Amino acid sequence: MISKTWHKFSKYIFFSYVCIHISSCYSFKGASLSPELKTIQISNIRMETAGGPSNLSLSINEKLKEYFQRNSTLKITSQNPDLQIEGTIVGYDLTPQAPTSDDKAGLNRLTLRVQFQLTNRLDETKNFDQEFSFYQDFPQNQTLSQVEKTLIPKLTDQIILDLFNKIAGDW
Repeated sequence: MISKTWHKFSKYIFFSYVCIHISSCYSFKGASLSPELKTIQISNIRMETAGGPSNLSLSINEKLKEYFQRNSTLKITSQNPDLQIEGTIVGYDLTPQAPTSDDKAGLNRLTLRVQFQLTNRLDETKNFDQEFSFYQDFPQNQTLSQVEKTLIPKLTDQIILDLFNKIAGDW
């Protein structure tokens, strides 16, 4: 009888220890926008690089709007916004990686780079002009056209997440 009680108690102690340990290892800093911010304007993303699908800037623009609508209370507007985001695609690069013994690339890397400017009309100290980039590798036996449809969403999702974290988080 004592052993069953002791067993339950030891599970409780272990679980408590794990919870305390995990919470002390992680700093749960969440995304938090100032409550004074009510509106955002997301200007059309410009394409200033060669390469990439013709609809890439439109795709990033729409995903960016969707992300802010889904993950913040900001309303999208085109007049007198509290936050304004402007972006330019500055790089869409394919580079060989991991050379093999016969001087061929074992992998290829697709890198997407987007320059974003944020204007915060309520707190100018939060303004920035920064490049965000992300890449994905793929096997050399696949062509870019074969993998673009799966890689581009991964690249844009990560860049948008990084941008959102820069704006809303304390990262």
